[in-house]
Amino acid sequence: MAETVSIVTVTYNSEKTLEITMESVLTQTYDRIEYLIIDGASSDGTVSLAESYRERMEQKGICLRIVSEPDSGIYDAMNKGIQLAEGDIIGILNSNDWYEPDTVETVVKEFAQENCDLLFANIRMHKRDGSSFVKKARIRSFQTSRDWNHPTMFVRADVYKSHPFRNKGIHDDYGCYLQIAKEGYRMITLDKVLANFRMGGVSNHKSLKEAVQRIKDRYRWCYRVNGYSRWYLLECIAIEAAKMLLG
Repeated sequence: MAETVSIVTVTYNSEKTLEITMESVLTQTYDRIEYLIIDGASSDGTVSLAESYRERMEQKGICLRIVSEPDSGIYDAMNKGIQLAEGDIIGILNSNDWYEPDTVETVVKEFAQENCDLLFANIRMHKRDGSSFVKKARIRSFQTSRDWNHPTMFVRADVYKSHPFRNKGIHDDYGCYLQIAKEGYRMITLDKVLANFRMGGVSNHKSLKEAVQRIKDRYRWCYRVNGYSRWYLLECIAIEAAKMLLG
């Protein structure tokens, strides 16, 4: 029997950005999908917008589930979505990001062929000036988020459920990936664009104070908590320096 894929989108006052995300789920070439909108009690029209897709989702065979209640931040909401998910494979797609039309179909085929626990792929990064570039996915012995793309990551449900986000810092998604990698689960990458990401979010704000906090968060809650060398502090600094200089 074909596997079901659960997709989790976390929202909070996302009325202006959610449509492109939901459209990309609706137009997937694979329809054994459970789609969870985990909303943090938005005060705008986010929930109404999500509900407006219910009929079209159901016609496509997609199970749409919407939960709207206060939470303790984005990673708390992601954890909630992961625990509620009933699919065999779970992906997380943020509001304002979107999948390629064949993303889920591609993922299901790769999981079946490779018998993997985790998969991630290339992502197209969209800059504010309208230009874009592809950020490649790689797995190397030296771990760096420059090789990793969370919106393209899909994980076996039992693995994701047993590795909740720590909810300690802005890079908890990367910390979760490093924990899974450290524990030796089977991971693969695809040399194919599976998702699109709009640049300019909170992790890219050009503030020295915020950059220092991101360095601390990444170093402590991604690398050190997972047993990586203190030398990874240099990697954390290099990433934030590149953001400040290049945008």
